[in-house]
Amino acid sequence: MSRVAKKPIPLPKGIDCQVQADAITVKGPKGTLKLAQAAGVDVAINAGEVQLSAKNPNDLKMAGTMRALINNMVKGVAEGYARKLELVGVGYRAAMQGKDLNLTLGFSHPVLFKTPEGITIEVPAQTEIWIKGADKQRVGEVAAKIRAFRPPEPYKGKGVRYSGEKITLKEAKKA
Repeated sequence: MSRVAKKPIPLPKGIDCQVQADAITVKGPKGTLKLAQAAGVDVAINAGEVQLSAKNPNDLKMAGTMRALINNMVKGVAEGYARKLELVGVGYRAAMQGKDLNLTLGFSHPVLFKTPEGITIEVPAQTEIWIKGADKQRVGEVAAKIRAFRPPEPYKGKGVRYSGEKITLKEAKKA
């Protein structure tokens, strides 16, 4: 069996996990997340722990994947996930306009990004954007969409980058 799938997922206090025939639902203080049940994987809740097992040897990989996804859901509804973006460049700035994110990224027009459901965007400084939510996948997807408006360019490093992202700069042409 998969080493990942063997490890049980502990359910912290205040987290409720329910297993139906078609879906797994996890409820907590940060929200409710739902995951479709995989065909070859059995999910059981015993003594405050979620345990997974594969129905046959061909489904071992899927059991490990389901365990990772359920663990992310449990952590998301308990603590939540956050991703920080930084804007690097002269005149690059971000501001909240109601629920929408208004970005000035050196284009002839401002870029308006509508905040999706279940995600909160905060702008503590003009060059910092925090994306927060319970669903790890959606937080990462929203961060990637915002970064895609102006990815860091390789000569000066200007653009929208993840916090801590290392940009390898290229050397400019020499005369």
